[in-house]
Formats: sequence, structure tokens, C-alpha cells
Amino acid sequence: MFCALLLFPLASLAQVSLNEISKDPFTNIGPQHATEVEPDTFSFGNTIVTAFQQGRFNLNGGCSDIGWATSLDGGMTWQNGSLPGLTRNLGGGKFARVSDPAVAFDAAHSTWMIASLPLQASGSHTAMLISRSSDGINWNNPVNVTPAVENSDKTWVACDNNTASPFYGHCYAEWDDNFAGDVIFLNTSTDGGMTWGPSKQPAGGPTGLGGQPMAQPGGRVIVPSSDAFLSSLLAYTSSDGGNTWTSAVTIAIPNTHLNSGGLRDLNLPAAAIDAAGKVFVAWHDCRFRAGCPANDIVYSTSTDGTHWSKAIRVPIDPTTSTVDHFIPGIEIEPGTSGSSAHIGLSYYFYPQSNCTASTCQLMEGYISSPDGGNTWTAPTTLAGPMSISSLPQTNQGPMVGDYQSLSFAGGTAHPVFAVANPRMGGKFDEAMYSPVNGLVDGLALYRAGEDKPVPNAHSDHLPLTVPVKDNLD
Repeated sequence: MFCALLLFPLASLAQVSLNEISKDPFTNIGPQHATEVEPDTFSFGNTIVTAFQQGRFNLNGGCSDIGWATSLDGGMTWQNGSLPGLTRNLGGGKFARVSDPAVAFDAAHSTWMIASLPLQASGSHTAMLISRSSDGINWNNPVNVTPAVENSDKTWVACDNNTASPFYGHCYAEWDDNFAGDVIFLNTSTDGGMTWGPSKQPAGGPTGLGGQPMAQPGGRVIVPSSDAFLSSLLAYTSSDGGNTWTSAVTIAIPNTHLNSGGLRDLNLPAAAIDAAGKVFVAWHDCRFRAGCPANDIVYSTSTDGTHWSKAIRVPIDPTTSTVDHFIPGIEIEPGTSGSSAHIGLSYYFYPQSNCTASTCQLMEGYISSPDGGNTWTAPTTLAGPMSISSLPQTNQGPMVGDYQSLSFAGGTAHPVFAVANPRMGGKFDEAMYSPVNGLVDGLALYRAGEDKPVPNAHSDHLPLTVPVKDNLD
């Protein structure tokens, strides 16, 4: 089931025009309709695939189904739908709800994959699933990553698309056993995700969640992750195609300002890898601000997964600003590396960090670096302001997602993120959006690790108009 979209840009949105690329199609009783949250994306050539939750439940978590949106022309036009065989809401599925989507492409087998975490009605988890497609539009019923029922959580999938790698065509599924204290497991597929090998643990049995496998050109896989308590960032590696995994090392200990308004915010790591195999891990952190009044987006890098750089601050706003940044997504344009690595970074932010649930203005921003993080362009405000009351509720606060994502196609960046319009008559109006035709780099450059020589970059763009819904009905 999918539909082609004739898209119209939103009116007067911050500094760019946006397309609504999907909206919650379900009307089943129980979830908070119309809501879509937590997108992941991946691109290969001019094809971009994103997946996200549709119809978010409050109690017990999860959603009505995993939605997808695919562009075959580098983000100019999009098609969308919902994955078959997952939940009873679409038909053909046996599960009550589902969560935690992640997207990958296996170039060796020309196969798109969407990982998901199904849940039963009680909220208990089952085996991690993989949905497969040859074109990113027509999706097969899912297969189990693990044949036995597991209490899995925070699922992810990634593939080794390096043609010179001895493990070209290996795909790696990462998950944790929530009922066992978030013990980490990984499974490997060598046939385009159709079947998966046995579950393997990193040495020492570390616990954690949110791991994202990154395959280097030589075949080593580096997996940045949070620990089980969301108090440190970890990494572990495999150099034998996922047969064995090393013990975990510490990337960093985040120093985090708790954002205002009660927004759900787990501060999971966002990761990307350049063409030479250098891994970037981003998170939000207040270490560069006296008294920790707000978060910056910071990142650490590694070429081996064992030795990591000190945290480097992305110069979005001055450290004296009131702006609070969080929930980053990071990507590097394929084929770029080193001093020419083209980095894109999207994130949510509050212009005023010391706001309340009734006064917080949630915004979406974007910044980029054309030279591997040495300098950064001026930031762009993509969407907002959004009221916290316009977001679906969870047992951990209002939600836009535990992560967000972007991909590059044709040299332009294509973030995908949730935008919530004001509620009308108590009804939600939150959907997935992406910039029309993608984003190009700005002109101004600011050196990483230094304070910006300008006042609040994002505050300069306020006040902003509320997003206007387009006519996709």
C-alpha cells in the first residue's frame, strides 16, 4: 500500500520551504492520531528512503505501524506508505504495535531494509524484524533477525557497502535485551537480510542501547552506543565480519543540561562515517557553557573505534546565548572524506532554554561543514515554532523522536523531521517534512571549537510564523 504525493511547500516557514512527505493514515482506536515521530533515513545514489512511527501510542509505547517515504529523484518528489505484515492495523500483521525504525541499503544485494521492533498489546517486545525491498517502494513482509522471541529494544541495521571490503555485503543488526538490563547483541546477514546468523555479544557482555554500526572501507565495523543508563557513550568493533566483537571503550561522558518543557530526550548518539572510514559521533552537551544552562551539539571522532578525540563543539550559537540544542542527526556526503568531508547536522532547539511546558518554542535547525568539521556554515532554521502541547505524549514526555536523520543526494542534504502544527479541536497534526529540493551550504564559515563572532544566530530569525498545513488531503 502506497500513494504518490503531489507536494506543495509550506508557507513562510523560517528560512526554507518544506514538503510534507507523509502523514499518519490510521484511525484505529487507542493511538494519538495524526502523529508521526522518530525518522531515520538512508540514501544510495539519488534514492532516499526514510522510515518513522505512525500513530504514536501513549501507554506502553510504540505506534500503529512503521511508515516509509521514498524519493527516487534526489528529494524532488516522494512516494509514501506503511510497511505490510507488521501490525494488525494495516492487515496481515500479528502485532499490536511497533517501534524504533532504522533504514539501510545493501549495495551488494541491491536490497533496502527497514529494521523495526514489534510489541505485543501489553507492551512487551518480541524479536527484531527486517522488512526488505528491491526498490524502496514495494516492501515484503518482515523476517525475524532472531528466530526465538527476545525482549529486544532500540533496534538498528547497517550494511558494508565498501566494494573493496572483504565483508562487502555483510549487514549488521544491533539490538539490546531490555529485560536483561540492556545486554547488547548483534546479528549478521550475508544474503541481503533474508536470513540472519546467531546473536553475538561484544566481549565482556556490555549493556547499552542505540548502537549504530559503521563499516570502514577495510571491513572493520565500529559501533557507537549509549550505555544502559544513558550516562556515557561507548564503542566496540568487529574486524571479522561480525563473528566476534571487542569489549566496549568509552567515547565520552556527556555533561547534559536537562531540557525544559518535559520533552522526551534520551540523548542517544548520532553517528556518521566518511569515505576514508573516520567516524563522527554527535550528541548534545553543556560542557562548554558556564553553569550548564543549555546544550551545544558536540562530537568526537575516531579512525579505529578505540581511540576517540575530545569533544568538539559545533559553533551554532555563542556559548553565552540562550539557545538550547538537542536530538542531533548527522551525515557525511558519500565519497567525501578528510579535509573535504561534507558534513550535515540537523537538530531541534529552543531559542530560550529556560522556558516552560507552556512557553517553550520547539524549532528545527541545520548546519553544515564543507571541510571535515574544521569550519561550519551559518545555521539555518528549518521549522518552528512548535508548541510542546502539539506533540504526542509518552510515558517519558512529549515526543518528536529519540533520534532524527538526514541523507545526501546530488550534493544536497535532505533532513527528515517531525513538525507539529497547532492542535485544532484537540486533534494532533504532526507529520514528516523535508526541505524542498534539499539544502546547500551557507556562505559564512565559523571555526569549530571557537565562539561565534555573532549574536544568537537562531534568535536573529525570530519571531517566526507557525507552519501552515499544505493541501495533501
